[in-house]
Amino acid sequence: MNTVEIIFSPTGGTEKAAHLLGQQWSENPVKIDLSDAKTDFTQCEISPEDMVLIAMPSFGGRAPAVAMERLKKIAGNGAKCTLVCVYGNRAYEDTLVEMEDAAKECGFRVIAAVAAVAEHSILPQYATGRPDASDEKQLADFAAKIAVKDSEITSIPGNRPYKKSGGAGLVPKPTKDCVKCGLCAEKCPVQAIDPASFAADAKKCIGCMRCVKQCPKNARRVNGLMVSIAGMAIKKACSVRKESELYL
Repeated sequence: MNTVEIIFSPTGGTEKAAHLLGQQWSENPVKIDLSDAKTDFTQCEISPEDMVLIAMPSFGGRAPAVAMERLKKIAGNGAKCTLVCVYGNRAYEDTLVEMEDAAKECGFRVIAAVAAVAEHSILPQYATGRPDASDEKQLADFAAKIAVKDSEITSIPGNRPYKKSGGAGLVPKPTKDCVKCGLCAEKCPVQAIDPASFAADAKKCIGCMRCVKQCPKNARRVNGLMVSIAGMAIKKACSVRKESELYL
């Protein structure tokens, strides 16, 4: 039996939160990176005996469409599965139920679901430094409870039909400090960045901020005014610390 972590984590927060769970089950989990545009996910092998963790961030209360498309190419083969939705302390809304539907469609047996908080990828003033030590302790406790669970989960919060998905909204652009190293284009999960101009295609970009996070020269930015407006819009919802939640 392997522990398999199937993760879409453009800026690393989702992976960190998910691994705090997965490391309780195995020191060396098998990792499947849903953000890698070059991977043939139909070739990923899952055994019925595996313990699988599927983790994604919540983008405006929905699961990222590209992550869902790639997940659906993986055959679950009846393996036990825990869903992990990671959000920036605002709300995760329909993300978990959307993930549940996709996981079942793949043939996984969903036995648990977790909503965890990580530092907001666009507005780092919200949930700064999370997951923190308190989150780590709580997620380790969740992992122990999940480890002895075998039956499928009966209820996950969310709505069907899902809420309407929003657009990318904030599209990063290169600044004058760009040295044209090409790392942003190489690492973009949806290959939205032109490898010649390093401009992002607004129709392809999902606003995941990986290019901003990965840039070694800190030379990619989103519109400052738009960021300020977005920050004010969610300030009230993010003002109170939210804790991780476990559904069994």
